[in-house]
Amino acid sequence: MRVFYYTFGCKVNQYETENIRELFETRGNTTVYSPEEADICIVNSCTVTSEADKKCRQYLHRIKKLSPGCILVCAGCMTQAHGNIADILPECDLIVGSANKTLIPDLVDEFMLTHERIVAVSDIWDCPSIESMTNTSYNDKTRAYIKIQDGCDMHCSYCIIPKARGHIRSKPVNDIISEAEKLIASGHKELILTGINLCCYGREKGVKLRLIDAIEAVCAINGDFRVRLSSLEPELISDNDISRMSKLTKLCPQFHLSLQSGCDITLKAMNRLYTSAEYESLCSKLRAAFKDCAITTDIIVGFPGETEEDHRSNLEFAEKIGFAEAHVFSFSPRPDTPAFTMSGQVDGNIKKRRAAEMSEICHLSQQRFMERFVGQTVEVLFEKETSPDYHQGHTSNYVLVKVNRFTPDSLRRQIKKVRISSVLDGFCLGEIDDHR
Repeated sequence: MRVFYYTFGCKVNQYETENIRELFETRGNTTVYSPEEADICIVNSCTVTSEADKKCRQYLHRIKKLSPGCILVCAGCMTQAHGNIADILPECDLIVGSANKTLIPDLVDEFMLTHERIVAVSDIWDCPSIESMTNTSYNDKTRAYIKIQDGCDMHCSYCIIPKARGHIRSKPVNDIISEAEKLIASGHKELILTGINLCCYGREKGVKLRLIDAIEAVCAINGDFRVRLSSLEPELISDNDISRMSKLTKLCPQFHLSLQSGCDITLKAMNRLYTSAEYESLCSKLRAAFKDCAITTDIIVGFPGETEEDHRSNLEFAEKIGFAEAHVFSFSPRPDTPAFTMSGQVDGNIKKRRAAEMSEICHLSQQRFMERFVGQTVEVLFEKETSPDYHQGHTSNYVLVKVNRFTPDSLRRQIKKVRISSVLDGFCLGEIDDHR
C-alpha cells in the first residue's frame, strides 16, 4: 500500500508521525508524498488553537476531494480534545486519539477487512505509562527527535494540551539510550530530546528521575554527535540541573525557555508559575554557565486583560533579556480553556500592532546576538544546500550559518569550522576555515 503522511503542530507530533511511518514501512508499505498517489492518508492533528483545528479539518476535507478512494486517518490532539469528534470529522474512516498511534497499522488492517468506520479514542487520563515508540532513523536528515516525555499537569489558563495529552508520563532511561544509539548508528549528528512538557520528565508518581538524568545518559553515549533540548519550563530548572548540564560537552548551549510574557500581571493571569524576575535570574545563571549561551523563547501578546502598560512591560523585558530568537504569537482564544471566557479580550488590530512591536524588538536582539560572532570561527553542522547558492547549517547555539556553495558536493551531516564574515537578515555568512 502507498501511504501519505501529514503533520500539524509540534516536534512531538513530528516524532510520532515518523514512528507511524516506520511501522508502516516495516510491513512493506511505501511512503508517497502527495494524497493523490496514496491508498492511505494519515493526518496527525494539532489542537493548540482554534485556528489549528480549522486548518486540520480543511486539510482533511481537501484530501478527500483529491483522493476520494483513500483510507483517511486522523489522529492526535484534535481528535482527543473533542468529545464529538466522530461528528466533526465525517470524512474520516479511522479516528485515533493521542494514546493509540502505534495501533494505527493494525486498525487500518481491521478497517480493510470490515470497511466499518473505527473511532479509537480512549480516556487519556487512564494512560499509566508513555506509549512505547522507538524511531531508528529519520531517513537522511541530519537531526533526529527523541520523544522522552508526554502529558502535562501545569494547566496554563490558555492551554488545552492537558486535555489532549493527559498526565505526565516518561520514557525509561534505558529505552532512551537504546533509541539514541540506533539514531546515531544511522548517521544522525544531532539528537533533540523533546516532550509535551520536557522539564516534567521523571516527575510522575513513583519515578525518581529528573530531566538531567536523561540528558546525562544520552551525552554519555560514544559517538560524534551533539544533544539539544526542546522547549523548557523555566520554573522547573534548578541550580543543580545547570551545574550538571554545564559539564556535558555534547549538550548544545541553546535553551528555549518559554516566557509567554514579561509582565507579572499577565503571567499570573496565564497561571504561569514564575515571575519575570525569576525568569531573568535563570537566564543569568545559564549565561554564566555556558559560553555563548543562546536563550530563545515564545512570547504571547494581547492576552485577555493586557493593558498598554502591561504590553510596555512585556516589550521592555524582552529587550532587557536580549533573546537570540523569539517566536511571537498573538493570543488566540481556545474554547474549553479559562482564557476563552476571560474579560478584557483584546481587539484583533491591537494584537496585530503589539505583535509587530514585539517582533521588531526580538529581531533586533537576534541580529545583535549574531553580530557577536563576526570575525570568530565557529563549528557548524551542515544540514542542506540552499540551491544554488549556499551550504546551510547551524552552530551548537542554533545560529543559522550559510557559506557560498563552492562545490556541488553536499556538506550534509558534516561539522566544519566556519569563519563568520557578516550578518545578513536572519543568518550569518561565513567561509569554511578548516585550518583553525
